[in-house]
Amino acid sequence: MLEQSMSPITSTTAEQLLHDLVAIPSPSREEASASRFLADWMGQQGYDEAYVDEAGNAVGIIGNGEREIVLLGHIDTFPGFPEVRVDGRTLYGRGSVDAKGPLCTFAVAARQAQLSDNVRVVVIGAVEEEAATSKGARYAATQYSPDLCVIGEPSNWERITLGYKGRLLLDWRWEGGLSHSAGEALSPAEIAINYWLNVKAYADEFNKDITSLYASLDASVRDINTRQEGVNGIAEMTVAFRLPPNITPQEIVAQFPPTDGATVSPRGGEVAFAGDKNSELSRLFRRAIRDNEGNPRFLYKTGTADMNVVGPIWDCPIAASGPGDSSLDHNPHEHIDLDEYLRAISVLT
Repeated sequence: MLEQSMSPITSTTAEQLLHDLVAIPSPSREEASASRFLADWMGQQGYDEAYVDEAGNAVGIIGNGEREIVLLGHIDTFPGFPEVRVDGRTLYGRGSVDAKGPLCTFAVAARQAQLSDNVRVVVIGAVEEEAATSKGARYAATQYSPDLCVIGEPSNWERITLGYKGRLLLDWRWEGGLSHSAGEALSPAEIAINYWLNVKAYADEFNKDITSLYASLDASVRDINTRQEGVNGIAEMTVAFRLPPNITPQEIVAQFPPTDGATVSPRGGEVAFAGDKNSELSRLFRRAIRDNEGNPRFLYKTGTADMNVVGPIWDCPIAASGPGDSSLDHNPHEHIDLDEYLRAISVLT
């Protein structure tokens, strides 16, 4: 391991960190190498503590004051590993936006900041955020009680994300005897389609007078397939919901019980969650963005993040921030502007 460094982190060092972390593949449940790398980097840069915790999260801690600030990013990525390359001031690669860019922003800014004696900053690169299990965030929720929390997600350097929709996945399965295609009995595929059409009709009715994307109920078919095993036909389908604040996963499960002899297994349920736009954290972010000649704006996102997991438990001022264009999440051409990354570091510092 290199000697610990207490000198200021240069732009070159910050950019190299992001490049090197993006270059380590870390899809959900395969984050160990990336977590070890980030923990080692934080140790080399003079963090008071740096380690990989029991859940597999990379953790770095600076200070030992009573006022705790948690910077919770995630180190896992969506599957796939497009070529990592730099083109001018643009870094291409899986995770450059979602969400190693925000996570590296945390790691650099925490080290750069001039912290008062009563502050303790905890940087976390959490595992399994993309897997709908949020293993890393759920573990972190039991270990810390922050006074302030920032979630690392791309939102553009001058925007502040206050809320995320909830989520639910329904794994639907039907199995039954086949009949001749010339008969009147429905095929397994038709039974699956009928279930989906009921879901879609409910979502359409729910949304008929709603104009806000954050307030709408979004439903989609994530996967569907049918097959034959002996005399039986099998249809399987995963229906995904993005939930507005006024409906819970439990209510959706109750609304769509299994019919026609099918089974339904819910998973990944999270309620929608939003922080306070007038909190101390929000005010600090707005001031820092303006100090960097930006125009702060608030966002409420239609996806789900680890904010949904820790927000209700920690019950502290919370917001999500980070460089990058979130429309590039999971994109084969995922990339980040390195100048925006540096600007985000300046804001957070």
